[in-house]
Amino acid sequence: MSERCLLLDTCALIWLATDAPELSGRSRTAIDDADMVCVSAISAWEISLKVARNALELPLPPAEWLGRVLDHHHLNLAALSVDILVAANTLPWHHRDPADRFIIATAGDLGAAVVTTDRRFHHYDINVIA
Repeated sequence: MSERCLLLDTCALIWLATDAPELSGRSRTAIDDADMVCVSAISAWEISLKVARNALELPLPPAEWLGRVLDHHHLNLAALSVDILVAANTLPWHHRDPADRFIIATAGDLGAAVVTTDRRFHHYDINVIA
């Protein structure tokens, strides 16, 4: 059964874009079968932070790279609304990474399942695809 809406965490986005083996076959199938696949705007911040810290090398500046990845894979960018920003702080504190909390809150707002290998996401009231 396919999910109507998926939200990729930042690692899943990078793995999809680079065709990395870390993205499981189950995740790839779910992405292919979903009605809509989204990426949180916070992933742009995370990617640019990784580039700034020399933890990630991209062939283009982060904003241009992300735009091309979104277009190529037909991904939708999910904005960080006031409701999502506030909801991230009302979640239980199983996960302390602010970016991941925004992704979890976005998933809740969209009713989306999250593609992630982060096991802490399972502690929240969202569907997770690993």
